[in-house]
Amino acid sequence: MRRILVVAICMMFAACGTVVAKEWTKVRIGVEGAYPPFSYVKPDGELAGFDIDIAKALGEAMGVEVTLVAQDWDGIIPGLLAKKYDAIIASMSVTEERKQKVAFSNKYYQTPAKFVTKKGSMESFSREAIKGKSVGVQRATIHDKYLTDNYGNDVDIKRYGTQDEAYLDIVAGRVDLLLADSVALSDGFLKKPEGKDYMFIGPDLSDPKWFGEGAGIALRKEDKELAGMFNKAIDTIRANGTYKTIQDKYFDFNVYGE
Repeated sequence: MRRILVVAICMMFAACGTVVAKEWTKVRIGVEGAYPPFSYVKPDGELAGFDIDIAKALGEAMGVEVTLVAQDWDGIIPGLLAKKYDAIIASMSVTEERKQKVAFSNKYYQTPAKFVTKKGSMESFSREAIKGKSVGVQRATIHDKYLTDNYGNDVDIKRYGTQDEAYLDIVAGRVDLLLADSVALSDGFLKKPEGKDYMFIGPDLSDPKWFGEGAGIALRKEDKELAGMFNKAIDTIRANGTYKTIQDKYFDFNVYGE
């Protein structure tokens, strides 16, 4: 009798475990909205950009309803941990430091970082050439970490809440260089009228120690099933041509990387 009771109790717990397992039919995705061409707000207030289109395509591939939640970059991981949303799709690079706080999907794109400066202001890039200069960077990014670790004793680092604020300051002459993702700098600044007098300088920067393994989708560590769903969806949209359609809308090169 006791054995039958034990078996019955075990079956009850197993059944309860099945009931409480989360079924993902709706997914809230945190986005930045201030990082063109990956994420920005159109004049009519609608969110747009590569990250936004990817988020919607992944939701469709997973068969879930997606809700986009705009969040300033400084608070984007705390917002995830506070359950304001279930995932982050905001060009967030997968780094060891961030893995201490959150889990990540596989990458969905990978591009190098670069410096930008005014044309004619520097003949070539070197540590000596930029010593004493002011460099703008978005706060709490991989670019901020790289700049601080490698040039923190040589340059005056100016940190900004958004990339757009950094663009305004270099045009106003308040900083000498910017460091950011090369595609964001190209499409968000250099190709625009206000960026016509500026240029890339120095090498492509992609050391995994600072720049990670590409941009991935950040999730809470306990949401392993959702991470698996995103990984499968990334494979799906790359296989069925959706990824390339979105990529070609914004870029004329393979943004996924190697």
